[in-house]
Amino acid sequence: MSPSNLGKCSDDPCGCQVTLVVSRLELLRRVITYGDLEAWAAFRQGLEETVLSWLHEHPGREAACRLQTERHFVTMAFERLRQATIQGQVTCEMLSELLVFLRVSLNGAILETLRDSKRPDGEDRLDRGELWDRLQARLSNRREQRLAYLLYHCGLEPAEIVRCCPQEWSDVHEVARLRRIILERLMKRSEL
Repeated sequence: MSPSNLGKCSDDPCGCQVTLVVSRLELLRRVITYGDLEAWAAFRQGLEETVLSWLHEHPGREAACRLQTERHFVTMAFERLRQATIQGQVTCEMLSELLVFLRVSLNGAILETLRDSKRPDGEDRLDRGELWDRLQARLSNRREQRLAYLLYHCGLEPAEIVRCCPQEWSDVHEVARLRRIILERLMKRSEL
């Protein structure tokens, strides 16, 4: 089944011809549950123009596109979303949540490219995975680890976290309080 046909089902059990448009959320659920690459292609194809429009609106677009192609940033945004959904860091409850995460992922890819371009070539850097492992080891539970991911990897503010993940956090003050606790804990052990 090609990505263009994936969103439709032409045969029902009775042999009747039916057309059923599959939602973007359902396509993403197929990716997560079954590793369905055709569903991933259809999901991505349906949102690529939206992500490109976000890229065109981004204030760092011109500088970033001197370093990488537009296609690179779109690919990075989708890959970050795919990884986060597979790892359970993003749920597939509402399309609006996924779109926020996808836009944050695009923003992160652009900012990371711009930041990396300004580093001296010989500068020693910790592997990102190693740094994340050290950070997680200093956080006391999965909830704090999840919040650190949303705050520092995705770049979300407390209000955005409450809006995007109401099933996890319902109060901006709670998110801000936990952020302070995380920062205090990390500052006490600044040898990251």
